[in-house]
Amino acid sequence: MPNTDRCLFCRIVTGEIVAKKVHEDDEVVAFNDINPQAPTHVLVIPRKHIPTLDDLTTADTSIAGTLMVRSAQIARNLHLSSDGYRVVINTGEAAGQTVFHIHAHILGGRNFGWPPG
Repeated sequence: MPNTDRCLFCRIVTGEIVAKKVHEDDEVVAFNDINPQAPTHVLVIPRKHIPTLDDLTTADTSIAGTLMVRSAQIARNLHLSSDGYRVVINTGEAAGQTVFHIHAHILGGRNFGWPPG
């Protein structure tokens, strides 16, 4: 079992660190990013500690699917669907991952360019 004691997101899941939550259920927690990159910037994390997409296994198929389904539900609840939104998962330092607990960024409320970053 990995040591999750110091993982920032694990500490949010347990309530040790307070975050402005927008959704919480048995599988995921979603909260506002403290350094938003768009007018709406929410992070959706599984309760289970998985460092990166590269660490997913077939046993995590349900978790990965739930992460995407909840991201879409949260975006709808935040009224982002009509204008569009972006869901991003950064994997590894070079891609911009700074917290090594898998998470999806829901970004909305402004226009986004392509290609990203």
